[in-house]
Amino acid sequence: MTTEEAFQRIEALKKEIEHHRYLYHVQDAQEISDAALDSLKHELDTIERAFPQFITKDSPSQRVGGQALPEFSQIRHEKRMLSLTDCFSVEELAAWEKRNKKIIDTEYEYFAQLKVDGVAISLMYEDGILQYAATRGDGETGEDVTQNIKTIESIPLRLKKDTPGKVEIRGEVYIVKKDFDAMNARRQAQGEQLFANPRNIAAGSIRQLDPSIAASRNLRFFAWEITSGIDIKTRVEEYETLQALGFSVPPKSTFCATLADVAKVIAREEKRRLKQKFQVDGLVVKINSIADARSLGVVGKAPRGATAFKFPAEEATTIVEDIVVQVGRTGALTPVAHLAPVRVAGTTVSRATLHNADEVKRKDVRIGDTVIIRKAGDIIPEVVSVVKGLRHHKNKAFQMPAMCPACNAKTHKDSDGVVVRCVNAHCFPQQRERILHAVGRSGFDIEGLGEKIIEQLLQEGLVKNPSDLWELTEGDLLPLARFAEKSARNIVQEIRGKKEISLPKFLVALGIPHVGVVTAQDIARRFVSLSALSEATKEELENMEGIGEKIANAISDFFAREETKGILAKYALLGLRVQDERSGGQLSGKTFVFTGSLQEITREEAKQLVLQSGGRVASTVGVGVDFVVVGLDAGSKEQKAKALGLRTISEAEFASLLAGKL
Repeated sequence: MTTEEAFQRIEALKKEIEHHRYLYHVQDAQEISDAALDSLKHELDTIERAFPQFITKDSPSQRVGGQALPEFSQIRHEKRMLSLTDCFSVEELAAWEKRNKKIIDTEYEYFAQLKVDGVAISLMYEDGILQYAATRGDGETGEDVTQNIKTIESIPLRLKKDTPGKVEIRGEVYIVKKDFDAMNARRQAQGEQLFANPRNIAAGSIRQLDPSIAASRNLRFFAWEITSGIDIKTRVEEYETLQALGFSVPPKSTFCATLADVAKVIAREEKRRLKQKFQVDGLVVKINSIADARSLGVVGKAPRGATAFKFPAEEATTIVEDIVVQVGRTGALTPVAHLAPVRVAGTTVSRATLHNADEVKRKDVRIGDTVIIRKAGDIIPEVVSVVKGLRHHKNKAFQMPAMCPACNAKTHKDSDGVVVRCVNAHCFPQQRERILHAVGRSGFDIEGLGEKIIEQLLQEGLVKNPSDLWELTEGDLLPLARFAEKSARNIVQEIRGKKEISLPKFLVALGIPHVGVVTAQDIARRFVSLSALSEATKEELENMEGIGEKIANAISDFFAREETKGILAKYALLGLRVQDERSGGQLSGKTFVFTGSLQEITREEAKQLVLQSGGRVASTVGVGVDFVVVGLDAGSKEQKAKALGLRTISEAEFASLLAGKL
């Protein structure tokens, strides 16, 4: 084959392969078999290897391949990537329009399209050729994920229309439900941990340093905006132009002459949402006139000319197969509904807490009932109600046991008449949960001590309380299953390496009733040292902001017990050092709330970084909160923060804040 023949054949193959790529991945049509298309790609790759001077950026051979990257480089967006404000009712939608009319009083027309639950991406083309792709990042700067984006067949490497200069396209990377389910089925067969939901796997895939991983996950792309480079007047024109350029766009996108028409589209698409091939969590409603939308400007990080209408939390029906009582570290008995597995809000749910016996009675949940389950974002699944019309007369009513299901000891109700507890402090589940609580991230943070190992140590009589862990030797562990010489040594060294702990973490580890992470922080700042706290009076505790009579009594009673004095004395003999609470720090005086999934670190790690920097972590959004850190799949906390006018920041901005750069 001559050089000229090679060039001509390569160009012909590129054109033919691009034609079939567009048909299959954008038009959802197919003219030739997968095997035939693979054969064409193989031929192209073979010729390009022989004549590498003809390899171009838009060649189909450039979609997959290349070595894994050591890290992602940063790309500054030419135009800031904004976030949309959310609304949850037609009334809120009307209020949005009313606010806009105060700025520009005109009769608005709208464009509504499905809000695909994926990951926003910016694509930059120059003279029609894809140059780079970037994540949203903090809105100003994102990560260069070009190599991973090139593996997505629904993204053209060359635009179908001639477009001189730079053109920026924005859209959503996502994965369809059937592909997600197939991936999890394979992982389950291989004994691997299942992926949580399609959005998380899409986000994780485009941030893989090895492009072959992204290529293996069948990611897809919908384009929804032409940010620059092409002069367009309306969102309808933009939608049509995106298709002409070769992009797949969200289906059922609709022009709406009025807000009443938008409401009709919302009602229609809410009914269809579960029938979509991909996850949909609402509709994006845009003012059709791009000039009007731009004139309205931006408030914070959100454009006034568009909003996201969120559908209600997803619900599904399933059957209560059993109601099982669990025993917690404080002896509290909690009824838990064991369910026939059902997918809700993108995840498979098989259990739901019923909180207490009064809650079971109020909702009249019986074993065998068909129930409605609700789950939204990171919220724990809940039983909404019973479908009484499907109840069988044999369905069994639930009764809270008079004896502990774990140790058969008597139970009693707390003074509030709601919580039922096991009175046996040596009850196995209580011991297990107390130790797991003490060694967890919010306490001693001892790695390698999971539930199975703690159970094994308890069963063998090697530990009864958390403090017993520091007396373990390698010789104690070597005879046990799961332990070899190296693993036994590692566990012992890990435990003995945790003999210094901050006061807030130690208070959490002690398991004082009603004292969680936030309360422990407040107490530590007020009393500074363990000795000062242990000698504090109930009156001093009650005078603290946020500490009422109930918590003050619990803390005072805890430190007055002989058992507690013995525990503290033992920790002292073991050489444990509890650090006095330090003042100051990068985040001193600042209170943080976290919502959604973080990508670089876990939420628990983020909370610990706040504490180490002198900040405070709260669990609920309210007055006094300085920052709400918003991750993926953020729940209602983000909306409440915006409603209260609190500052919301991304994970990247949180990192900048820690580094003193924000």
